[in-house]
Amino acid sequence: MRETWVIGAATTRFGKLAESAREAATRVALAAIDRAGVDPKAIGATFVSNCFGVAEHQAHLGPLVNTGLGIPETPSMAIESACSSSSAGLHEAFVHVAGGFTDVALVVGAERLSHLDTLRATSYFAMGADDPFETRQGATFPGLYAAIASAHQDRFGTRTEELGAVAVKNHANGALNPNAHFQRPISLATYLASPIIASPLRLYDCCPFSDGASALVLAAREVSRRPSAEPLVVRASARAGSIADLQDRPELTGIPASRRAAERAFRQAGLTPSQVDFAEVHDCFTIAEIVALEDLGFFPPGAAARAGAEGVTARDGRLPINPSGGLKAKGHPISATGAAQVVEVFEQVNGTAGARAVPKTEVALTHNVGATGGSCSVHIFGRR
Repeated sequence: MRETWVIGAATTRFGKLAESAREAATRVALAAIDRAGVDPKAIGATFVSNCFGVAEHQAHLGPLVNTGLGIPETPSMAIESACSSSSAGLHEAFVHVAGGFTDVALVVGAERLSHLDTLRATSYFAMGADDPFETRQGATFPGLYAAIASAHQDRFGTRTEELGAVAVKNHANGALNPNAHFQRPISLATYLASPIIASPLRLYDCCPFSDGASALVLAAREVSRRPSAEPLVVRASARAGSIADLQDRPELTGIPASRRAAERAFRQAGLTPSQVDFAEVHDCFTIAEIVALEDLGFFPPGAAARAGAEGVTARDGRLPINPSGGLKAKGHPISATGAAQVVEVFEQVNGTAGARAVPKTEVALTHNVGATGGSCSVHIFGRR
């Protein structure tokens, strides 16, 4: 396979968009293309994610984005994998470029739900779960992740304060990110005073509904002789799945798809978890970050919560996790999240992360989960 680079990346601010997902997707794609320093006509394929376009009465977004970019003849593909949609799109773009099917590919993820009331927005989010066996039985994503948190507490003794430490860390990071949905730090006392949403998860354990869009440009090394920015070398791109419903899984203290995707990614890259300098992981709920760190092999089972509380995963710690603020504070526009994680890596490597810069950026990992882990993508990036 050909060596493949991410040569351009861009994102909107996450929160509430005044423009449509279509407009945001086109705008952020143009920004990523400009940053890549390529002619839009060089793009041979686009991979576009917009899970809830139905909320704006708009499907088939790819050709509309391509038309806005001035490349209507370029083939596009819609990628839907719940919360891991644009990271699945990244995987497909990587396969196309590395496999020689195209020299340059575009990945775009966009979502807009803020114009809906809470009940309707929640109903759209719930479409990522099993409708007859979870949603219609009263299960919500806070409830499902609360089951994971309860199992982790029962098995490993994970404390409420350790969940809170994840929230405090990620809000502190988000406060330094001008594109974050939440840009205000919180204290552990504030966390503990917040209401229970689904026991043991509190308000500050949960990520927000966000609008936003993110885009990436991938290219083969041989056609990227003079990139405008420091590119990311895609060292590994791996995907895996799990049994969709929690009630059918043999245990709840980890996500099988995360473990499998991580094993494949580290094998592809020829690396071990100890060689990763920082990571953006899927923290839709605080317990999700803790479980991810154990599934990815950064900590033994049951050890990640304590490590986070001790500062190991802080921005200046041994293994910085979610310097962007993560889904928890940066926000979670479903289809844009996976691409946005790579935007953060791109900014860290290019020295444009500002006050949230991490000490070392030679090797980075992104981890993006769909729903409760029915699908998962893990990518590993390095410098040239």
